[in-house]
Amino acid sequence: MFEREQQQVEQEIRALCAAWGLPQLDLQWSWIPFSGHWGISTSFFQLAAQAVRQSGQGGNVPARAQEIAAQVVAALGTPAGFERVEAVKGYLNLYFDTAEFSRRVLEEILTQGSAYGRAPRRGERVMIEFSHPNTHKAFHVGHLRGTILGDVIARLLDAAGYDVVRANYPGDMGLHVIKWLWCYLTYHAGERPGADITRWMGEIYADATRRLEADPELEKDVRQVYVRWDQRDPQLVALWQETRQWSLDGFAEMYAQLGVAFDCYYFNSQMELPGKQVVQQLIERGIAQDERPEGAVIVKIDEQLGLTKEKYRVAVVLRSDGTALYATEDLALALKKFADYPDLTRSLYLVDVRQSLHFQQIFKILELAGYPEGQRSEHISYELVNLPGNVVMSSREGTVVLLEDLLREATRRALEVVREKNPSLSEEQMLEVARAVGIGALRYPMLARENTKTVTFDWQSALDFNGRSAAYIQYAHVRANSILRKYAEQSQSAGLPEANFHYEMDEKEVELIDRMARLTETVQRAAAEYNPILLANLAYDLAQAFNNFYTVCPVLQAEEPARSARLRLVAAFRQTVANSLALLGITAPQAM
Repeated sequence: MFEREQQQVEQEIRALCAAWGLPQLDLQWSWIPFSGHWGISTSFFQLAAQAVRQSGQGGNVPARAQEIAAQVVAALGTPAGFERVEAVKGYLNLYFDTAEFSRRVLEEILTQGSAYGRAPRRGERVMIEFSHPNTHKAFHVGHLRGTILGDVIARLLDAAGYDVVRANYPGDMGLHVIKWLWCYLTYHAGERPGADITRWMGEIYADATRRLEADPELEKDVRQVYVRWDQRDPQLVALWQETRQWSLDGFAEMYAQLGVAFDCYYFNSQMELPGKQVVQQLIERGIAQDERPEGAVIVKIDEQLGLTKEKYRVAVVLRSDGTALYATEDLALALKKFADYPDLTRSLYLVDVRQSLHFQQIFKILELAGYPEGQRSEHISYELVNLPGNVVMSSREGTVVLLEDLLREATRRALEVVREKNPSLSEEQMLEVARAVGIGALRYPMLARENTKTVTFDWQSALDFNGRSAAYIQYAHVRANSILRKYAEQSQSAGLPEANFHYEMDEKEVELIDRMARLTETVQRAAAEYNPILLANLAYDLAQAFNNFYTVCPVLQAEEPARSARLRLVAAFRQTVANSLALLGITAPQAM
């Protein structure tokens, strides 16, 4: 933002060093921690050390660094764009002109609009795989955090300039599917799902479990269905394809409500045969040991790496009966992704923390086999969600908390709050706002906690308009929108007035501008660390800073030049918080 002024200062410092016979230096600038003023700092310690060595007479490096810094301050004066320059313990500190810095921040935000916070394209493609529901089961709350985290990390990577491929890997084959097909054929043949697809699919799976527990003799009938599947019985395969699509249609409804989209789907049924082929290659190359029929096919990873301490342990890559495991299929999937996207630089797997060792083993086996894909794959782990009342979720028992029920409950509770806060809205407007608030109430708690810490969800905090919640942030956006709407009505103008900040700015104005100026850097860091909490925290800090400003700084009633400046400040805040919420997948409503 002040690149030109910074470069001018650098040129002057180099000229001074040359005039004083000092070595040339490569200046490294860092931001001074914000304490009511913005500034940058550089050190002269390296230059002082060179100067001491060059003199051949020795000397105190810190004292020499401070001496050089003081000389530079005296020679520079106060450069254009800065309001204060000081030498402190060998550092040169330059503080920007507050009024000019404020103006430039707001102009950047208002000029860039919805693009503010986003970086130029890097020309680098990254894939993130997330969500992973099982077909033929309910879509429950256990999928919620992984789905929301994956969506937001994808949004952050896109905003940071990457070309992002959003992938999903549902479990569409396994014993759970065979049990479902057996139950459907035996007790529900011809039935079709209604409006609540995932609920209906889950009920049939729970029915299968109950019947098998009540009469274990039925297991032989399930095994017969498995035999038909292994023989690829055309009728069974056709039924599986049709019922799998029912599940996918139900998932699509959930994703649409959550605002989540995918670019591609992979299925474990596609990876079974390719996975077995990869395992056979590992056996032939001596990487895997085939201990069938008494044992399984294994890879002694630590032994292969020559490690004396246990780290990766022994990975089982194929069962003793030759059937595939998750590891079998994941080996093939890792290769398939890079084959489908040859320009892929990174493949990210967002899967809960319990699978950490599994992915370490998969990636290391690929490395042992000479596949570069192993080193370009990365596991992002996260903890799960607890619900109030110690709810235990079990698809087998049909006791899951369905995501569609949670979405419905979120909207219902939000609607009660909206009716109380703004009864003047029409019923249609209330419902639209309630959906936005309800989705925000579900999303924000999943993001406002470190990925590796468990989230305990409760409605009271999720819908608290005065606490650390999406509703609090959304309401700040509504307040800003209300001020700007009143201005437009009073002035009968759609545009903002020109403004300058050469007046005694309140510290709350300066703090708010500082929070807004941090968005681009925060997005970059959150994307680099796969850590949405950084943005979730900034969005809350933004709303809090705005509410502090709103409490003490009049806008429409202020005298000029503060009135015009604050109008632009409010508009810039509205844009910045809307951009932040959008990256979190949360709507910024116009009214609440």
